[in-house]
Amino acid sequence: KMAAPTRLCHVWVGAETGALKGGGGPGGVLGGSEGSGGALRGDPGRFRGSSVGPGGVLVGALDRSVSVFSTEKGKFTGGRLCPGGDGAFCGLGVSVVTAVESGLVRVWGEQEAEEVSEGPLQELQAGPGLCRMRQDPARPHVVATGGKENGLKVWDLQQPQEPLFRSKNVRNDWLDLRVPVWDRDLQFLPGSQRIVTCTGHGQVRLYDPSSPQRRPVLDATFGEAPLTALGILGGSGGIFGGLYPPDPPVPTGRVLRALKGFAGGVRGLQCHPHLPLVASVGLDRFLRLHGLDGRLRHKAQEEPPPQKEVKDEEGDELWDALESIPTPRKGKKRKISVV
Repeated sequence: KMAAPTRLCHVWVGAETGALKGGGGPGGVLGGSEGSGGALRGDPGRFRGSSVGPGGVLVGALDRSVSVFSTEKGKFTGGRLCPGGDGAFCGLGVSVVTAVESGLVRVWGEQEAEEVSEGPLQELQAGPGLCRMRQDPARPHVVATGGKENGLKVWDLQQPQEPLFRSKNVRNDWLDLRVPVWDRDLQFLPGSQRIVTCTGHGQVRLYDPSSPQRRPVLDATFGEAPLTALGILGGSGGIFGGLYPPDPPVPTGRVLRALKGFAGGVRGLQCHPHLPLVASVGLDRFLRLHGLDGRLRHKAQEEPPPQKEVKDEEGDELWDALESIPTPRKGKKRKISVV
């Protein structure tokens, strides 16, 4: 997540290896040179979710612990266990709101010791196959969910019995076949109730819960590759990762710019709230900062986890038992003929 500048680092990345890393110290684009920053090992279990809150960075792990990392103090300052449901975290929200892949969304009380596990204050079932849950920054009591064969829904955490908005699938394709649903990521558009999603089938869709239409008001397809991450451009209100012009009278779904240089699938996008910069991370273990002009401004690689040396004793004994063959003396060159 890209947060406001602090005295330590400007960009924080949570890796599935269990390390929380900060980059961008004084002196570079956001401060810092390539590879600057430090690595902090979190609690046992790989990280599977993060969110920026008023107290710092919320980090969720596979062991269902949610920790709070203070970017000012440079250390973990609290956290708690958030059990329930199946699968890894697929969304975290401030106050604290958690969502897991089985569809269970829970609201928890004040931060406590991680050993303490009291029941949630509120919960709802968003449906199985959940891929993403996000909180509305302007209305923290409102969240949106979506996943595989689990269409976009908008919920009021204060009244979670039924969703405020339940999307409807697009019409059948030209062969009259049902179009599969697979919302991989979603975002609330600032200053409105509109929500944009990207799908595992290459579509970017815009929904307007304030209108009577439950189908997307914009449905654009960008190739056949899955879209895995989505970000919102600060200030302009545009969409990154399926761009359209900022606040157009009629959305066109037109690609304005493509950022290049990736060697693996992109797993996270975060736009700076004020500067024309986009941070991205992916399977190639690089953190990249691109300008909206398309230029790569910063690139840093995560160090791979140390590999333990495994000695194959049975294999060594087998090789030792083999009879050595003397090296033949140099003679005439041989050739292979094909007849």
